[in-house]
Amino acid sequence: MSEKISRKVLTGTVVSDKMDKTIKVRVDRRFMHAKFKKVVTRSKKYSVHDEKNECQMGDFVSICETRPLSKTKRWRLMEVIERANPLERAEAS
Repeated sequence: MSEKISRKVLTGTVVSDKMDKTIKVRVDRRFMHAKFKKVVTRSKKYSVHDEKNECQMGDFVSICETRPLSKTKRWRLMEVIERANPLERAEAS
C-alpha cells in the first residue's frame, strides 16, 4: 500500500503572472484529426501555484499535478525550463 502515486507532468508557456503566488500556463497539445488527417493544435490554460513568484510572462515551465490548493489550482510549478527574453516580456505586455 505504500506505492508512490505518479503524477502528471506537463510543459507550457506562462501567459499571466498578475496574481500573487499563481500563474496561468498555456499547454498546447497536437494530434492528427481522425477524418481529415490534418495536425490540429489545441490549448488549455491551467492555474498553477508558484510559491516563490519566480515566473515571468513568456517563461517555458514544467508543472505537475498536486492536491487541490484552491477552487481552480490543482497544479504546482516544478521548474522553469527556459526564461523569456526581456524583449519578449516587453512585447507581451
